[in-house]
Amino acid sequence: QVQLVESGGGLVQAGGSLRLSCAASGGDFTIYTMGWFRQVPRKEREFVAGISWSGSKTNYADSVKGRFTISRDNAKKTVYLQMNGVSPEDTAVYYCGARIFGGPTDSASDYRYWGQGTQVTVSS
Repeated sequence: QVQLVESGGGLVQAGGSLRLSCAASGGDFTIYTMGWFRQVPRKEREFVAGISWSGSKTNYADSVKGRFTISRDNAKKTVYLQMNGVSPEDTAVYYCGARIFGGPTDSASDYRYWGQGTQVTVSS
């Protein structure tokens, strides 16, 4: 069983930066594709970014390309999301997910394990 714990959320002003972390325990983190998704009330979970097990392949939603960067440290069993140039539209609960097989797709149904989420609020 894999447990994922997100941290780093909070309140930030528009144009600012924030770094989210997702720490994994249980299982073999080095074989998991990891993804970041976000969700606002009454909407489906939305793909933000994904990274392959080795870190060699990444995938981003068009809305965050050039602003957000996903990375991972397999030794620390942690995946990160560096968020720069945030806007109020980035306000959401951010979740990390782990996928056992396959690349960093943008479909939430491909990810098997999820964390509890961390709230990011961007003020204008």
